[in-house]
Amino acid sequence: MYITLYRKYRPKDFEDVAGEKEIVRTLKNSLKNNRLSHAYLFTGPRGVGKTSIARLMAKGINCLTGITDTPCNVCENCLEISKGSFLDLIEIDAASNRGIDEIRQLKEKVNYAPNKGRKKIYIIDEVHMLTKEAFNALLKTLEEPPEHVVFILATTEPDKILATIISRCQRYDFKPVSYEEMKKRLEYITTQEGYEVDEKTFEIVYEFSEGSMRDSLSILERVIMNLEGKEIKSDEVEKILGITPTAKLDEMIELLFNDTLERAVEYFESSLKEIIDTEAFFKDIAKRVKRRVVDGTLDLKKGIELIDIIYDILTKFRYEEDKKLLGYIILNRAFSKEEKAIKEVVVEKVIYSNEKSLEETSDKKAERVSNLTETEVKSSWGKIVEEAKKRKITFSAFLIKANYKSFRDGVLTIEFPPEQNFSKTMMETEPYKSIFEEVITDILGEKLIVAYEIQGQVSKKVEEESISKKIIDFFGGEVL
Repeated sequence: MYITLYRKYRPKDFEDVAGEKEIVRTLKNSLKNNRLSHAYLFTGPRGVGKTSIARLMAKGINCLTGITDTPCNVCENCLEISKGSFLDLIEIDAASNRGIDEIRQLKEKVNYAPNKGRKKIYIIDEVHMLTKEAFNALLKTLEEPPEHVVFILATTEPDKILATIISRCQRYDFKPVSYEEMKKRLEYITTQEGYEVDEKTFEIVYEFSEGSMRDSLSILERVIMNLEGKEIKSDEVEKILGITPTAKLDEMIELLFNDTLERAVEYFESSLKEIIDTEAFFKDIAKRVKRRVVDGTLDLKKGIELIDIIYDILTKFRYEEDKKLLGYIILNRAFSKEEKAIKEVVVEKVIYSNEKSLEETSDKKAERVSNLTETEVKSSWGKIVEEAKKRKITFSAFLIKANYKSFRDGVLTIEFPPEQNFSKTMMETEPYKSIFEEVITDILGEKLIVAYEIQGQVSKKVEEESISKKIIDFFGGEVL
């Protein structure tokens, strides 16, 4: 029967544990000196050894050689714990046994003496999933447990656990496994399995696993199942995992820092044939930038700024279905020297600027009469968009969902869907505003006033006095 790698190579003693040296040392000392707590709380990210160490504690407490920090792994109790058949080791998944009834059953059984071991060990995994009522029912048992019982609670979200529960436990905070520790363990396992692995593969697996030892073994197993030989190379691993090759990431990073927006967009467009997931592509760029910042091959400030831009855009527009559009926005932001200013303008100045332009528009409406008809302007909309894209490639992103709305009194109104507010803001900002108006003038032969609206939002009438103007008039000031 086939056994998955993470089960096959689950630590059998404390020396097999990857990372967490301080926690391991403390727990081993408590076993060696027989100074055991009645309740432990293990917190930390997934797959870093919380339940594995809990089982090792069960071995150390119930090994037939005596309470020890070095379980023998040959006695009946140790072997049964390794197989998961030891009657005095009770593992409870709180995600599926989270109610008060399950905890009441636990309270009833906890008073029974151990069957074979010195103590009954209760491991409650994902304990944060328990209901409030279940926590309250567990509280009394944790406060005054029988001498023959040890509780080990494990969780990835300690902030969801009642403070009264935490205060009754000896708490240990697990961290993600370091690269060196993970590599050391993976080298041992791959050697045991008869595989040759290059250094870069370990780096890829580590990045993909995000410091989770269990995830790294699952990833490694996925790679092995897709290979025919016994040699594991990084380029094959990247294909199997759908990761953008490092060389391609470095080329894009080089363009972002040392070339033009146009060249970066061209490279992005050509890469789309190979990219399966555009969002994952930019996350891979962010991870690669982080690694290069750490190893000193990339400027710290520039690197962090790019990572910030990528995750800011991906978060703000996470519901946008067209991920290619997000790629354009990220590239534009990466090249925009006015990025910080744009954010401030949007909040502080653009609102006033827009209101001012509406006032001016209102004044000019009465003054000018256009020689163009609405039919002429509407029929030219497609041509205007195409020409704008030629003038500046980022218009491809900003106008992708923009629509012609109306043309009245010399004012061309363009409409954006609600999720395209960023594109609307950018179109109202220089230099995009001026360039777009020049395109319209060149195609229609007449300078028009352009207004931008969000679909479904009721705009103020241009004849209404703006809030900004009221404030200015009240204080007798002026806009600088």
